[in-house]
Amino acid sequence: MKRLVFHHLYRMSPTETQLEQIERIVQAALQAVDPQRAVRSAIRVDDAQLHVAGRAYDWASLGRVRLVGVGKAAYAMARGAVAVLGSRLADGLLIAKHLEEDNGGLPGTIRVLQGDHPVPGPRSAAAGRELAAFLRQGRAGDLLLCLISGGGSALMTLPVGVELEDLQELTRLLLASGANINEINTLRKHLDGVKGGGLARLAAPAQVATLALSDVIGNPLEVIASGPTAADPSTYQDALAVLAKYHLTERVSERIRAVLEQGARGQLPETLKPSDPLLDRVQNAIVGSNLQAAGAALEQARAEGFHALLLTTCLQGEARQAGAFLASIARQIADTGQPLARPACIIAGGETTVTLRGQGRGGRNQELALGAALLLDGLAQVALVTLGTDGEDGPTDAAGALATGETLSRARALGLDPLAYLNNNDSYAFFKALGDLVITGPTGTNVNDLAFLFAF
Repeated sequence: MKRLVFHHLYRMSPTETQLEQIERIVQAALQAVDPQRAVRSAIRVDDAQLHVAGRAYDWASLGRVRLVGVGKAAYAMARGAVAVLGSRLADGLLIAKHLEEDNGGLPGTIRVLQGDHPVPGPRSAAAGRELAAFLRQGRAGDLLLCLISGGGSALMTLPVGVELEDLQELTRLLLASGANINEINTLRKHLDGVKGGGLARLAAPAQVATLALSDVIGNPLEVIASGPTAADPSTYQDALAVLAKYHLTERVSERIRAVLEQGARGQLPETLKPSDPLLDRVQNAIVGSNLQAAGAALEQARAEGFHALLLTTCLQGEARQAGAFLASIARQIADTGQPLARPACIIAGGETTVTLRGQGRGGRNQELALGAALLLDGLAQVALVTLGTDGEDGPTDAAGALATGETLSRARALGLDPLAYLNNNDSYAFFKALGDLVITGPTGTNVNDLAFLFAF
């Protein structure tokens, strides 16, 4: 991962020394969920057995070991598997957001396809078809090692009963509505043949062992990349309820409504349910999560001399409101020294949402920082750093942003109206003008978002 970049046009605080501390704390979080290391730690081989996340598979009864990787961390996770399995790996197929040179250092037996993100596109549909064809080549006795990470829902799609453009419009509507990832994936799973356990079904009769890097709160397997190998407790009726909740029932295509209504009447097969005997040959395990990243940051913050607290890894809701909540804690520290005395570092993880009302650019982490800046105004020696752990925040090149007690005064000096930018969902332009975007580049991992509140 590249170093964090803060393009400061003007700064009184944090100082350069404090920025270096921030960087070390963030780096510790990201290194703790390095996908390659996580996969390598989960796989072990000896002469008699292959061990995957604590389960043993006898080489004597195994056929081929095949690899599928889907998500933003596909390359890194695959490199971890190849490092352990070597020539024991027969072949593989990856679906990634970006293509790397020289096949990412992977052997030629592993093909890599590029999907589209955050809205599934033609490349996602082509990848879904290629994946289905690859899975159908499986045989009894084979073991399919699946490496799943965030972004997989958009990067691969196999529409069922609907067209690609239906799913594209549905995704745009859901992202703009403020729906959370669980709700979005409830719909995806009921309109797509590789989600909601669909990949495991297509892989039959092979065994399946899935290692997942979680990008969802609470790590529910059925939500990570829409649960391609996991049992799905949601139903067609639940999917219809999500549309109704966000007033989208009449805005989605007739084909989507027809499929969901037929399914709710029992006229279409449901997603893979927990009682399905097919799951007897499927293993699912989490190898990296937001909690691991936040825990590593907590340890590093204490090593840096901060009084440190992990507040939550379940931060949800509107980004601007979450930002205001974190800023209110900074105010309490300034006023009372509670819940921590200075120097303090409070860590929060999770995934907020943004309801789009304006025409600007940004992402949930940048909007969270802007929401916080309104309440941080005037506080001395405080800073809030927010970032997506994948290095991306919305359709921008920023991972997040930095807000301090001086953000608003600096903005006013430049003639910027913070509230106007917030109302236009234009946090990217606001922080770019101040030089306070957080730039990391793609990190190769993806375990939700992190926010770091500092009182120096």
